[in-house]
Amino acid sequence: MKELKRIIFLILFWAVVWLIMALGHEDKLKFLEQNLEILVIQIVIIVWVTYTLAPRILSKKNNYLFIGLGFASILVCAFLAYQFSFAFPSPDLPPNLPTELSHKRPPMPRARLTPLGRILNRSFLVNFLILCLTFFLTTVIEVFLFAKVKEEALILSKTENLETELKLLKSQINPHFLFNALNNIYALSAIDSKRTQESISYLSNMLRYVLYDCEKPLVSLQKEVAYIEDYIKLFVLKSSKNYPIETQFNISDSTITIAPMLLIPFVENAFKHSNIEAVDNTYIKIKIDVKDDEVSFEVENTIAENGIAKDEVGGIGLENVKKRLSILYPEQHDLKISEEKNVFKVSLILKIKTS
Repeated sequence: MKELKRIIFLILFWAVVWLIMALGHEDKLKFLEQNLEILVIQIVIIVWVTYTLAPRILSKKNNYLFIGLGFASILVCAFLAYQFSFAFPSPDLPPNLPTELSHKRPPMPRARLTPLGRILNRSFLVNFLILCLTFFLTTVIEVFLFAKVKEEALILSKTENLETELKLLKSQINPHFLFNALNNIYALSAIDSKRTQESISYLSNMLRYVLYDCEKPLVSLQKEVAYIEDYIKLFVLKSSKNYPIETQFNISDSTITIAPMLLIPFVENAFKHSNIEAVDNTYIKIKIDVKDDEVSFEVENTIAENGIAKDEVGGIGLENVKKRLSILYPEQHDLKISEEKNVFKVSLILKIKTS
């Protein structure tokens, strides 16, 4: 609401208040004429607060200065109203006693008023209270709108910060996968050139997904699964061994979408720490199921008894995806990570909306 609209609203509000008060008087027009000047002074207070005090003083949190200037302006305006005898008749006039009561009791003598007493009479106090109420109501509206604007700015700032953080998290993920993939191809190049070509083909698909699809906030779950499959194929081509890797992907709805690069860190972590290259006494199981509005993702792998040294780059995977889940799926995901008897298991349930 712009300043002019707020001023017009408040003027109409007080005009209606005075009209309602006029209904209690026999000579309504005369009452309105007598109080027209106080309405004008109310308008001055409203404009003064809206255009000057609130934006220049209150918005800068100079509360004491705001209250002091506001109180001073109310006193000045109330005094001006008194000087021109606005609003109410003077109480100095003697009451008109009925004729039938005049012989029973003589009129009470009136106390003389000091100059201060003449100022602080009924007319001044009523005008002062009316102007105080005007100032208070105008201030409340300004404070409310200021708080609303500040809240909107805070929400916008948080949104921008989340977007920036997500971009930083993605920038951490992509080089990490590329680093591992190139290592795999480098190891394969010394073994079989044909497999090296196949690996480059798989890597090309992965890079296409990372460079183009991952720029979108959501991607098809099928594309995310295709990326995981290419990752596994790229790993399997390193050797002629029969790796104990089991996958089960049940995706009946092609419209399911999720945040990109959300599942692969768990898969990559399983390959890194399962010692799958030993083949014996080790395994990796990956399962994805879609039911109604839920995506169920599970990764289970053995843990090497002696442990595997972590490279500095690879340590960011799980913490990264946890942050992304908290940002992208607040109160819409259930992540469970357990480790028992040399078996590491990740279970993730995502609440998603089907299109």
